[in-house]
Amino acid sequence: MTPRRLRAKDLERPFRGTRIAPTLEPEEPDLDDWLSVDEVNRRLVLREARALATVMAPWAFFAGRTALALYGAPIDPGPRLEVAACPPHSAPQRRGIRRRKVAEHLVHVSTHEGLPVASPASAWAMLGRELTVRELVTVGDALVRVTRDDRGRPRPGARVSTIGRLRVAAETGRRRGAIKLLDALEQIRVGSSSPLESEYRMDAAAAGLPEPELDVEIRDDAGRLCGISEIVYRGQRTIVEIEGDHHRTNRTQWDRDIEKYHAYAACGWEVVRLTARHVRGHSPFENAPYGVQLVKETLLRRGWDPDA
Repeated sequence: MTPRRLRAKDLERPFRGTRIAPTLEPEEPDLDDWLSVDEVNRRLVLREARALATVMAPWAFFAGRTALALYGAPIDPGPRLEVAACPPHSAPQRRGIRRRKVAEHLVHVSTHEGLPVASPASAWAMLGRELTVRELVTVGDALVRVTRDDRGRPRPGARVSTIGRLRVAAETGRRRGAIKLLDALEQIRVGSSSPLESEYRMDAAAAGLPEPELDVEIRDDAGRLCGISEIVYRGQRTIVEIEGDHHRTNRTQWDRDIEKYHAYAACGWEVVRLTARHVRGHSPFENAPYGVQLVKETLLRRGWDPDA
């Protein structure tokens, strides 16, 4: 490219020595293919990280919030890319970068999206000092989640990390925030598919509700699949569905939900449907969120004995 083209005003200059051509985004995304906030963050961070990688030293790597955002975890990536290096090297000092120095035995670096990135477990453990236990659990749930394909089949080989790997990272060497990391590990579960589900589960446990099963296939007496639900209290035949706004605005999803709930009712299951307001809003009469209280009342009505 000519020097004149490199000085053109339509090119972004995220870091010294780099240029990014503008990209065209659709004005209104298709609701059937709506990008989550986490996916939007991942794409934005990936775009900047690829630009920085062209001028980054070979020993430097992306870490902390930036690494977790690149893996699609539910975390605010912050205003600057986090770049780390292991001694005796140092991370680059540039505008728009948050530098980190990490002992070599405390991090495992791999290649992700063609970039040098701290492993998911290493990146998670790095944030033990600055994240709350609740945030560590929410991010940890996302990292160990086993996704399903478009036919509802589990894909264990596609998960980002495992609880075992998180534990190894948390227990390796002396880490800042180690107590919080170990506390969070006791609460991380495989099966939560969203931060709202993780938050509900933590609040429900704090309120004394029984431990639910997560990511469960519900079948009728003949073995036919009625649906897959993330939070299930089998003993009380109660299902908790936490619905994002796409459940309301996406017609296909809305129709599928109605059919699924009808099938559940026919099999004797009761469904408690919650929104973000129910999960995060507290009842003025109980020391628990609205959603936890609604589920508690349902479980009691369906035979749950808190003293058993």
